[in-house]
Amino acid sequence: MRDILVTLIIFGTIPYILSRPYIGVYVLSWLGYMNPHRLTWGFAYNMPFSTIIALTLFVSMFFSKDKYTFPKSKLTTVWILFVLWAVVTTVFAINLEGALEEFTRFIKIQIIILCTMLLINNKDKLIYLVWVIALSIGFYSIKGGVFSIASGLQYRVLGPEKSFISENNTLALAILTILPLMYFLFLHYKNKYIKAALLAGLLLSLLSVIASYSRGAFVAMSVLLFFLWLGSRHKLIIAMLIVILAASVIPFVPDKWFDRMDSISTYEVDKSVQGRFDAWEFAINVANDNPLVGGGFRVFTPELFQIYMPEKEGNADAHSIYFEVLGEQGYVGLILFLSIWLLTFIQAYKIKRRTKNIVEMKWMFNLVSMAQLSLIAYMTGGAFLGLAYFDLPYHLMSIVVICGVLYKKYEVEKNENVPK
Repeated sequence: MRDILVTLIIFGTIPYILSRPYIGVYVLSWLGYMNPHRLTWGFAYNMPFSTIIALTLFVSMFFSKDKYTFPKSKLTTVWILFVLWAVVTTVFAINLEGALEEFTRFIKIQIIILCTMLLINNKDKLIYLVWVIALSIGFYSIKGGVFSIASGLQYRVLGPEKSFISENNTLALAILTILPLMYFLFLHYKNKYIKAALLAGLLLSLLSVIASYSRGAFVAMSVLLFFLWLGSRHKLIIAMLIVILAASVIPFVPDKWFDRMDSISTYEVDKSVQGRFDAWEFAINVANDNPLVGGGFRVFTPELFQIYMPEKEGNADAHSIYFEVLGEQGYVGLILFLSIWLLTFIQAYKIKRRTKNIVEMKWMFNLVSMAQLSLIAYMTGGAFLGLAYFDLPYHLMSIVVICGVLYKKYEVEKNENVPK
């Protein structure tokens, strides 16, 4: 029954996508983050829904009378260079079969990000995209928060199977990354029922992060809350809310959670942490051996570990977005990767500076502010997780790019309406 329902819902969106291509971006985002087909047990579980919807989207764009303009900027130029560089590193990949498989996944994501920047071209469409992203991951964070309360935070919260966020650490990072987006929606709407629902979602999502037992997520959450407090005009109120929330939750947190977090300070004897150090050293060895192109996608394998670090036992995880890119894309790829996020922050800062005192642009100021916080969470937590090619940060980048385009339109329209 569940398989039929999910299939009917997904196929039911096709007529709407054919008439309005941008709806395809929403559906693909929903499929990519929530993975509703992974909640089934039958024929829908492995059905290529994303491919079907993507093809529908391309057909719709091809026959649409709308004109699509690619947003040109330093940020989008570096983004394109990074994607093209991934093509080069794949050609020279050490593990070519695995690299081709991962490259296919990577390029599909990048094409959807491109479609996002082309099709999401006004305020309402952009805010709907934020809703789709927040609710798709929020489904697991809110459900996980309820589960955490029911179980007394005794068990870890997990994400959808066979996805970027399937295990507790990656789901926790994704939740932290969408929390600022949920907070943006809370600020944006005046309806008390929407605000109450979003506030409950925020609190339950924070509980899910705690119940993940993820040390990296704990560090990222601490950094996120600090920057939220730092950027707030109501520092005392934010500080009081954080203290009250902590005081409300701590008495119910089991001792094993504190033992897990305390192991951060005893990393010398923690095999999990040492495994991360070994993976990072492996990435450096591969990059030093192939400084331009690295090892290509899927270079982190036990077999290659025996070549580059024969005295260590390796696995298939980079345990860091930075070392993942270094090992797989080389030093050139790492520079491009870091440049994307630096330029995203710079563009967001420029938009904030220009919209800060414009009443009708308050929504944009809030959105790019929260996008910055989301990226801070991602880049902090990502230091301990191999999620360099996860959709979400690239969607955040596209949100900042789209805001830049919309602000330029606003400036043009304002100047045209000025009496001569």
